[in-house]
Amino acid sequence: MAASQLPSALPVEQVDHLADSAAAGDASGQPARARHRMSARNRLLFFATAWLIVLMPFLFWWSTWFGRHLSDKQLSEFLNDQKHPRHIQHALVQLGERLTVHDAGAARWYPDLERLASYPVEEVRNTDAWVMGQDTTQAGFHVSLLKMLEDPSPMVRGNAALSLVRFGDAAGRLQIVELLQPARIVAPVAGRVIDTDHVGTAIHQGGLIAKLQNGQQITEVRSPFSGRIRTLSVANGTEVSSGLELATVDPGAEQVWEALRALYLVGQPEDLPSIRTYQRDLPEIPDRVKQQAVLTERAIRERAARQP
Repeated sequence: MAASQLPSALPVEQVDHLADSAAAGDASGQPARARHRMSARNRLLFFATAWLIVLMPFLFWWSTWFGRHLSDKQLSEFLNDQKHPRHIQHALVQLGERLTVHDAGAARWYPDLERLASYPVEEVRNTDAWVMGQDTTQAGFHVSLLKMLEDPSPMVRGNAALSLVRFGDAAGRLQIVELLQPARIVAPVAGRVIDTDHVGTAIHQGGLIAKLQNGQQITEVRSPFSGRIRTLSVANGTEVSSGLELATVDPGAEQVWEALRALYLVGQPEDLPSIRTYQRDLPEIPDRVKQQAVLTERAIRERAARQP
């Protein structure tokens, strides 16, 4: 309704207001609504929150990314940071990179490498075993790696064995063969299964396989290495006793490939059944792993033929 058609009884001010509202409504095709402007304080809070949403993940990534360069001072501090094991890992990775380019200045941290061989956190010992294999001139590293063959962690034992091969030492051959085997995952405590993953699921080292509940206590059962869940022996709701098998996990392609390369140098005929497992034409076995398995068997047979 136009303003000129409104009843004359309406005050002029109301007529003007209704006319303005009608014009605004006609322009949008919708009834006019009151517009509210955000206050300067609220705008500032909005933009600050948005900035933090972007900034916080970056800061977390930056603080945990092992590729971030460390100065000599930072490297020394990180190697001795007892409160943050990931800082120690970060320093170890950087130190390993220095060793691969034969940085003579890295020798100042060699005592730290030998000390960390018995560090309580598995991931630190695992990285340390790899780093010590980068300099085969150090007798102290050799001794430390031999001791690490008795480590409770299969991954630490395996990495120590692989590094020993670089020293020309086959003392860890059995631990290397173990890297080719599926891991048998058992219940660490008695309880009721309240959650499991699925057969065929790719899983990282430390990835969750199952949860057990015993009263108010929840126990998480995790994979000792990266790979794929081969079997699950229990279902949700099952009551299990300590030591009962819950699952098996096949090792990942990278772990298998490294083990096959080491056995190319130190493998024995009795290792061939484990090696042939990876010569099969299966979709989960990459071509490079199958090729390495064939080359490793050939090298073992040729080595055996040369022996008196």
